[in-house]
Amino acid sequence: MAQQKTALIVGMAKSGIAAARLLYENGYRVIINDMKPEIPGLFDALEGMAYEVRLGDDPMDLLEGVDLLVPSPIIPFFKPFMVEAKRRGIEVISEIELGYRYAKADFVCITGTNGKTTCTTLTGEIFKAAGRKTFVLGNIGVAICAHAMETQPGDVIVAETAALQLEGNVHFRAKAAGVCNITPDHLDRFGSMENYIAAKAKILDNQTAEDFAVLNFDDPIVRGFAPLTAGQVLYFSRKEPVPEGMFLEGDTIMLRLNGVTEPFMDRRDIYIPGAHNLENAMLCALLALSQGVEKQIIIDTLKTFPGVEHRIEFVCERSGVRYINDSKGTNPDSTVKAIEAMDRPTVLILGGYDKHTGFEPVFDALPGSHIKELVVLGQTADEIIETAARHGVKDLCHRAETFEETMDICRRLAKPGDNVLLSPACASWGMFENYEQRGRIFKEIARSFT
Repeated sequence: MAQQKTALIVGMAKSGIAAARLLYENGYRVIINDMKPEIPGLFDALEGMAYEVRLGDDPMDLLEGVDLLVPSPIIPFFKPFMVEAKRRGIEVISEIELGYRYAKADFVCITGTNGKTTCTTLTGEIFKAAGRKTFVLGNIGVAICAHAMETQPGDVIVAETAALQLEGNVHFRAKAAGVCNITPDHLDRFGSMENYIAAKAKILDNQTAEDFAVLNFDDPIVRGFAPLTAGQVLYFSRKEPVPEGMFLEGDTIMLRLNGVTEPFMDRRDIYIPGAHNLENAMLCALLALSQGVEKQIIIDTLKTFPGVEHRIEFVCERSGVRYINDSKGTNPDSTVKAIEAMDRPTVLILGGYDKHTGFEPVFDALPGSHIKELVVLGQTADEIIETAARHGVKDLCHRAETFEETMDICRRLAKPGDNVLLSPACASWGMFENYEQRGRIFKEIARSFT
């Protein structure tokens, strides 16, 4: 009889809970660990399992006898206990890699700095419309391990894959992988832009000649990923024709495959607004086409898809002021896209957890935009105000200490016909559990105004 293997799960958020349950159900002895000594709801989530609890302990002290280590995506691979685990011959993998090993479905994956959630949701809707049994998982909020065992051959897992999750992949293979764009993000975690880019590129690892990579031709970094895949490369571009893929000709999206170029659809028929969403639509369409989805199904979905919560989401209108929730704008480039989508005077809420990305791109985007005032808060407030001063717009900044105060200031500054836009260019940690909670609270307060 084979000896039971031991798995150590470090970090007991959604992915850690799902990994622990999957490994337990597949015969592992499971040790759960987190830096926090108490995690509300954890034991309810693990009900029915047998496991060893080591909350609050140093994971370095838990490596003895461990065969497999699955860390939280937020834990850097250079942490001493991770380095020591590898030195001892312990296999260290991501939750995505673990889910891949137990799943029977094909993986269609999306990564990039901005647009991942919209693209993942939209791609999932396209596959569902095509009649494929589809699981929309990953960084979008549902761990791959939570549903891996349910999948069957012919099913599709559409997965949002963040750089933090890709770093620990070994055998993971995407039949189709889309890369939206790459701009500075999570540099506090990766230490350098080079490390961040390398983690993103891992989405192309293990692809074969049967697989597809869909790349943003207008992003030099992403375009440079082409030699990294063994798969077939399809590009999308708003600016110029591409060798294979989709591009814009006037208001017509053109499709070029196998040397044949033909109209695909009118860009004005895409329901979700904004130039960035045109890019997202082309990426999703190419992913679906690469997997055999019919053209008309894709077009019909693009004509009706309303977008995702927390991404340039219209919330309500109060006293003539429109409130727009872009809590998903967790880095400067994402916020720039939200700024560009505004078509009337706008009060912008900026600030939050410091990911060391800087705010120059946001202030570079302000001239000629509809932004009239800034309300800043959080750990990055001082840096934002200093950046504003360098750009000569410090007078536009109004500082708040709490989110409630932020909303009160916005209500005072916004006039009938204006927007109030929450697009913080920062993560939510420290003030909120996640960007979803930040967005929900924004919506609750806005809807409470009379």
